[in-house]
Amino acid sequence: MHPLAGEKAPKEILEDIPALIAAYYTQIPNPKYPAQRVSFGTSGHRGSATKKSFNEAHIVAISQAVCDYRKEHKITGPLFMGKDTHALSTPAQLTAIRVFAANEVLTMIAADGAYTPTPLVSFAILAHNEKDDIHTSDGVVITPSHNPPSDGGFKYNPPNGGPADTHVTDWIERRANEILEKGVEKLELPSSEAAMASGFIEAYDFITPYVEALPSIVDIEAIRRAGLKIGVDPLGGAALGVYEKINEIHRLGLEILHPYVDPTFSFMTLDHDGKIRMDCSSPYAMASLIDLKKEYDLAFANDADADRHGIVTKSGLMKPNHYLSVAIKYLFKNRPLWGGDLKIGKTLVSSAMIDRIGEALGRKVYEVPVGFKWFALGLFNAELGFAGEESAGASFLRMDGSTWTTDKDGIILNLLAAEILAKTGEDPAQHYSKLEEKFGTSYYQRVDAPATPEEKARIKALKPEDIETDTLGGDPIESIFTRAPGNGQEIGGVKITTANGWVAIRPSGTEDIYKIYAESFVSWEHLQKLLDDAVKIITEALSAE
Repeated sequence: MHPLAGEKAPKEILEDIPALIAAYYTQIPNPKYPAQRVSFGTSGHRGSATKKSFNEAHIVAISQAVCDYRKEHKITGPLFMGKDTHALSTPAQLTAIRVFAANEVLTMIAADGAYTPTPLVSFAILAHNEKDDIHTSDGVVITPSHNPPSDGGFKYNPPNGGPADTHVTDWIERRANEILEKGVEKLELPSSEAAMASGFIEAYDFITPYVEALPSIVDIEAIRRAGLKIGVDPLGGAALGVYEKINEIHRLGLEILHPYVDPTFSFMTLDHDGKIRMDCSSPYAMASLIDLKKEYDLAFANDADADRHGIVTKSGLMKPNHYLSVAIKYLFKNRPLWGGDLKIGKTLVSSAMIDRIGEALGRKVYEVPVGFKWFALGLFNAELGFAGEESAGASFLRMDGSTWTTDKDGIILNLLAAEILAKTGEDPAQHYSKLEEKFGTSYYQRVDAPATPEEKARIKALKPEDIETDTLGGDPIESIFTRAPGNGQEIGGVKITTANGWVAIRPSGTEDIYKIYAESFVSWEHLQKLLDDAVKIITEALSAE
């Protein structure tokens, strides 16, 4: 734990924004080095200009690869482009616009350089494709999510509106690196001014249609009638304009904190490792809002692109797994038009509390690997009533059971918390206490441990037969799997379950570490036994011939 975790960011650590943007344009990545190539993780390509991992050459290559993918798959409708408030997002958008204009791709962007959250891009794609299923649209969002101010990110959403599946991102990544290797200077691109005047770049109002449609998914009228005092902190991100429009149209009287954009994010409190990170699920990054918990009936926040949520009640910041559990229980009990066959989507490292709730509700739980992309099709086909992941990302269907977004939407999850309080008189934290009384107390933790690239590869390739023990945490092992039970996809590691708990072991995709997730329904001591046994299992597996 960093000594300044939870404290206001000191001036000396703030990002030098002019130097960062200069590096974006002047630093030339060398694709011979893996760290300087295009690499799509669970949510697009991310990197930093000063590390030669997010520079103009990368964005030219990725944007051209997206154009090539559109041609290959006959995607002929407009491309919707969003961006967040990270300093590299606007330069990257200007670069992408030049590429899209050169390829004669009609591109929709927010007017006057405004910011557009991830869920609004998904919403716009789906709204267009509902009206025109021949000339289908897709989109990109330029965001590194909650990452530090030095980072940039670029992700692609296909016509289903959600995060691109691996077969899509693999195609784009491979093509982008081919372009990078040949040299992006070989592409003939117009100037930014010429691109904007080309007729292929149009202004689009992302916010108004989204905000006007909110009563179809959340009981806005109930929130307004309750007269709740609600604090909202966009954490300097793209959601600011959305909440301002919500107040304008729906008159909820939300008190918006930090109502401005600052690319250094100097108002943030430092995360656990002493870095500025707009992580609305971190008690350290959320310290300033938590300090105000007694001033509001409810408060909430979003990360920079608003695909994650953070709920603060009078008792403090809710853990993501706790709120997901409450949201699932409430929604499936209070959406009478939802069909009886709708499933609950969860990632394999989300709390088993969700499984217990699903069983009590008589609903099937659809468990997938880490990554919201695995939920996109289920939400698109309105087969999943709710889909959520342990890192505070979720979405759900409209009140009539139709699709809202197929990407994570932190805004509706925040407003749902207000609906829960308005209609039940109890906040989500109070609801979670009742869940624990009924289903038991969850003790959950994730720990990281160092691992070489070779060790990470071996962990990723583990098979059930490589686990030679019959017990975990003193209990008989009930299941060992390396493919998610919901969709049969490889989880990139292993999950082991017992009647009283589970562990999941996965290598990191970006760092030389592996992650152990564990949950006990017995005690903190039992949780520690689970973690200790997980370390032994990995140690034995890595030492085996």
